[in-house]
Amino acid sequence: MVRGKVEMKRIEKASSRQVTFSKRRNGLLKKAYELSVLCDAEVALIIFSQKGRLYEFSSSNIQRSIQKYLELTEERHVGMEVEQHMQHLKHEAAMMSRKIELLENSHRKFLGHNLGTCSMEELQNIGEQLERSLKNIRSRKAQLFEEETEKLQTKEKSLLEENERLREKVKFFIISLLKILNYVEL
Repeated sequence: MVRGKVEMKRIEKASSRQVTFSKRRNGLLKKAYELSVLCDAEVALIIFSQKGRLYEFSSSNIQRSIQKYLELTEERHVGMEVEQHMQHLKHEAAMMSRKIELLENSHRKFLGHNLGTCSMEELQNIGEQLERSLKNIRSRKAQLFEEETEKLQTKEKSLLEENERLREKVKFFIISLLKILNYVEL
C-alpha cells in the first residue's frame, strides 16, 4: 500500500485531528527513543497537546537537558550578538575611514594641493566655497573690530570722565593751597 503525500494544513475535523495527533506523537516518541539508543545521543522531547497536556521523553534527566539547552542557546545568542556588534563596528570604522579620507582630500584641495586631478566644475565649487568662507571670515573680523572699537570708546569715555574728576580735584587743591598761602601772608 502506497501512501500519498499529505498536505500540510490544519485538520479541520476534531476527532481526526486527535487521532492524527496520537499516532504522530507516538511515532515521534518512538523515533526519539531510537535515536537515543542507536546513536547514544542525549535526547529530550516535550510535546503539549491542544488541550495543554504534557508528553515528554528524555534519554536522561529532562531538567538537566533543558538547563544544558538554555546554557548553550544563551552562549550562542551572546556569541551572535557579539558577532553582530563586531560587524557593526567594522562597518562604522570603514565608513569613518572613508569620511576621513574625503575630508583630508577636501582639506588638501582647499590648501591648493592635488588640484591637477580636479575638473573645471570641482575647481569652480572649491573657489565658490573659499569665497563664501572668506566672506564669513571678513564678516566675523569686522564684527570683532566693531566690538573692540566700542569697548575702547567706552574706556576712553570712562578715562575722560576720570580725567575731568582729577582736574576738578587738582583745581580745588590749588585753590585751597592758594587760600592757605594768602592767609599765611596776611
